[in-house]
Amino acid sequence: MSGDERLVHVVDDDDSVRRSVGFMLKTSGHKVQSYASGMELLKDAKALESGCILLDIRMPQMDGLEVHQALKERGVALPVIIMTGHGDIPLSVRAMKAGAIDFIEKPFEKAVLLNALELGFSSLKRSNDGRERAKDAAVRLQVLTPRERDVLDGLAEGLPNKTIAYDLGISPRTVEIHRANLMSKLDVRSLSEALRLAFAAQAS
Repeated sequence: MSGDERLVHVVDDDDSVRRSVGFMLKTSGHKVQSYASGMELLKDAKALESGCILLDIRMPQMDGLEVHQALKERGVALPVIIMTGHGDIPLSVRAMKAGAIDFIEKPFEKAVLLNALELGFSSLKRSNDGRERAKDAAVRLQVLTPRERDVLDGLAEGLPNKTIAYDLGISPRTVEIHRANLMSKLDVRSLSEALRLAFAAQAS
């Protein structure tokens, strides 16, 4: 993986934790960006470089769960690993349900931290691959006429030809012709292939 994928955003209100975790990460070849609070991280949310977020769960003003929620609301989909004290396990489980990749208990061994980050970076790679697929699908769909796209959208909603025809004010036979044309233009052999492209493009 290239260096920029190995960036870790460390968010903890405890200066000594930020320093020791930062040192641990730098000696393992990671780049580190530190934040003294969730608010500080959220200020930069839109401009955050791709990487993993290592987020303390107990902080003043906003706890880790609130910060994670706020990141999601701002459309930041970077992998989040929660740092937690011994008594915070139920909170950490809630964080996992909300989409955190993992949680690690303080004080943690370097190996535990690196394993959690490995999970984070592989999920980041998967979502980057997903974004590539979405972009490719969107580009492939550009060959369709607006009407063919309407028909594909109707099929993606699970509508039968007759309903699509009625919605678009055309005959079912015309829908069938558009359907055959769009499958030929997209170079797909089955409706499910065409729908996979439509769904992938919607994710872009």
